[in-house]
This record gives sequence, C-alpha cells and structure tokens, in this order.
Amino acid sequence: MTSGTDFNPVDPALTRMADRGVGPAISFQDVSKHFPAAHGSRLEVLRDVSFDVRIGDVVAILGPSGSGKSTLLNMAAGLIFPDAGQVVVMGQSTDAAVDWSHVGYMFQDDRLLPWRVAVRNVALALEAGSIPAAERLRRARAVLDLVGLGGFEHSYPHQLSGGMRSRVALARSLVGEPQILLMDEPFSRLDAQTRGSMHRELLRIHAMRAMTILFVTHDVEEAVVLADHVVMMSARPGRVRRTIDITLPQPRIGTPGAVALNAELRASLEAEPSQEAKT
Repeated sequence: MTSGTDFNPVDPALTRMADRGVGPAISFQDVSKHFPAAHGSRLEVLRDVSFDVRIGDVVAILGPSGSGKSTLLNMAAGLIFPDAGQVVVMGQSTDAAVDWSHVGYMFQDDRLLPWRVAVRNVALALEAGSIPAAERLRRARAVLDLVGLGGFEHSYPHQLSGGMRSRVALARSLVGEPQILLMDEPFSRLDAQTRGSMHRELLRIHAMRAMTILFVTHDVEEAVVLADHVVMMSARPGRVRRTIDITLPQPRIGTPGAVALNAELRASLEAEPSQEAKT
C-alpha cells in the first residue's frame, strides 16, 4: 500500500540530535510511584525504574498485569508525575516546559465520537490549537489516506470494522505529526489477523516517519514483531527485570529467530507472577 499524502517527514532537528547522540527521546530516571488505596493505605506501583528510549527507536514495555506499564506511559505523556525520580521528554523534565504538541497518544480504546465521521474524529486532535478548520480537515484527510482509509473519511464509527476504527484512532494520534508516539495496548481488542495487519501498517508508517514509539503490551509476539528494544517489568512494585535488544531484520513474524525469541520471552513472562493493581 502506498500513499500520496503530503504528510511531513520527521523533524530534521531531532534527526540531527540523534546523529549527534544528544540525549534520548524519553528517559525514566529512578522513577517510583504510589497510588492511594483502600483504608488510607498506599499502593506501591513502581520502584526505582530507569531506562531510556532513543530517538527513532520502537520500545515495548512488557510485563504482568499491575506492573505499572500504563503508569510509565502516562508519566511519559505528562498526565501523572513520579513521587521520586524524574521523567525527561525531549530534554525537558515532564514537570517543566515540554512541547507536548510533539507527543501523540493512542489509547487502548479507540475513543471515537459516534456522532462524528472519521475525518472529523481525526481533526478533533487539532481543534485545541489555532489551525483553521479547512486546514484541520485537509490534514485529517491526508493522514487517513496514510493509514489506508482514503475514501472512508465520511463514514461514522458504527459503519467501520474494528480494524478500521483502530486505523482512525491511529490517524488521530498521527495528525499532529508527533515526534514521539505513545501507545497503550492499542491493538489488544482486535482479532489476530487484523492485529497483524495493524502491526504491518505501524511498521510502514514508522519507516516513513522515523518517529520514536513507546508502547505497552501484554502480547509477547507483538513486542517481538514491532520493537527494537523490550523492557521487561517485574510484578508489582514494577521494576525493570531486564532489557532485550532485538536486532532481527523486518519483517520478523514467523521467522526462526522471532519464534525462538518469542518462546524465550514468554517463558520469562510466565515465570513472573501477575499482580492486579488494587485501589
């Protein structure tokens, strides 16, 4: 599938930063986090978590339920803050002046507004700024074409399949042309065939855009297929158990190296007990 859109390439300034080795896109530095729990107690979710996400890399956070994966993602988005340590995004601490227009977020649910057609669901991501309405719609159409939904811009969510709805949600997270894309298990509710199609689509767009992607998953195969690096978390309180660099060439799915790595990581994950977070 090809696209004739004028969707812009990655910011040359960030590419120069990567070439010069000027800092990671995201850095978690000795991060710890508690949340209020029942009867006035506090639930320790993360303890002393440190890892970097390099500019242009795809990094998966993999771990059992309750290990703080989504909490880390929300910290990278500036939605919550650590109790100790710091999170640095594009060289700025998240409690400082980060340019959040460079960060996109794709949630587990597609969160499409049922009364809006696809193009207006995508354009919603631009409405908080000063971009004129006509330009918002032009950009929304361009990115829908990018994700393979040209011709469906006037379809309502109920008229789209699950995979097509996920493509609209992906388009919405990309329409602001982010340098960093955060993804919280965005394909977990899709069937295996559609999920595989979305994996290929994401890799194609990453190759075009060279943006940094940090995503959360429970799916070992998804981590192996998509990621350059995997950060494996322990059960709560979440800590980094190990990091794995994946150098297998793309496409990986079904290759002997991917099958072997999938088995290794699955065994490691299954050996770690799951702890559901309680509030």
